[in-house]
Amino acid sequence: MEDEVLMKTKFGFTQGLNVARLGLDENQVITACQMADRLDFDSIWAMDHTNVPQWKNAIVNDAWLMLAAIGALTTKVELGTCVTDAIRRHPSTIALTTVTLDRLTNGRGMLGIGAGEAQNVVDFGIEFTKPVTKLKEQLEVIEKLFQSDPDNRVDYSGQYYKLTNACLQAKSIRKPRPPIYIAAGAPKTLELCARYGDGWIPIGYTPELFKSHANVIHEHAKNFGKDLSSFQFANDVDVYFTEDGEEAWNKMKNAVKVSLYKPELLKVHNISQDSEFDFRKYFTEYTMDKPEMMEQMKKAALKIPDSVARTAIGVGKADEVIEMLERFINAGTNHFIIRFWGDGYFKNIELFGKKVIPYFREQEQK
Repeated sequence: MEDEVLMKTKFGFTQGLNVARLGLDENQVITACQMADRLDFDSIWAMDHTNVPQWKNAIVNDAWLMLAAIGALTTKVELGTCVTDAIRRHPSTIALTTVTLDRLTNGRGMLGIGAGEAQNVVDFGIEFTKPVTKLKEQLEVIEKLFQSDPDNRVDYSGQYYKLTNACLQAKSIRKPRPPIYIAAGAPKTLELCARYGDGWIPIGYTPELFKSHANVIHEHAKNFGKDLSSFQFANDVDVYFTEDGEEAWNKMKNAVKVSLYKPELLKVHNISQDSEFDFRKYFTEYTMDKPEMMEQMKKAALKIPDSVARTAIGVGKADEVIEMLERFINAGTNHFIIRFWGDGYFKNIELFGKKVIPYFREQEQK
């Protein structure tokens, strides 16, 4: 890939559904982030959900306020959302919040944004229609506002958002602006990622699908005349440290297949799609009061072979986790966003920081 240059592989982790499942509170989350800052992690990310009702013991705080609190108690890690949706907040709010986070953390703020999903939206009476169009408009508005000030006001006229002589009155520390990471996994959003993004955040990928979609981003960027030499090909991946990887895999493999199931993955791996299951309908309509849709998803996902699903997750000892990460590095990943599963959340962060990150830093020195 002609845009690639040798760069340090970044390692971050996200406070996502894995943390919600454990029921950790804000003090425990902040403690984990302080550990990561000392252990040379590069980034920390926060899930931007209003709730996760599948785990009633979960404590779901506002992502942006949590990132600001974490930023006040750390010094090195970059901080971003994984991800904010382009539905629940006006883009002017997202732009200003991102700039404010960047200023409060002396240039460590990032914006992770995506088109969103029905859950966390329709339950609150928010209309979930045309999410990709809204994402495109939000990205355009946010970009304009990042460049604005009282002497450089901006206008915008879209289908959903409008600006008239508008501006922000705060500039980011990081120049030219905080980086924007876009969650993308379909043709239209991959194109948006190449056009507007500084980074890409996919989730539920195999190395083969990651490489395929990274190539799509490269092709779009080439057509746009965009330089990707510093582009962050991030990857939200699952890690489960355990002494017996095979036993753990056998218990979790069906859940992993559900997390991977999407038409794009089936196509890359030549897996036939279940004709009775409509993935797009699931993605745009699934909420917790429609459990039958999840059951259909679980059934359809069983078609993914174990050999394919196992490549997507790091389960076992540190060496086995390293092997998974190397598969994705070979596919083009340069920034990992880890979701640690299993018991011992703090222990898992420490193990990754003391065993996995040093391995890759040593490899980079060779």
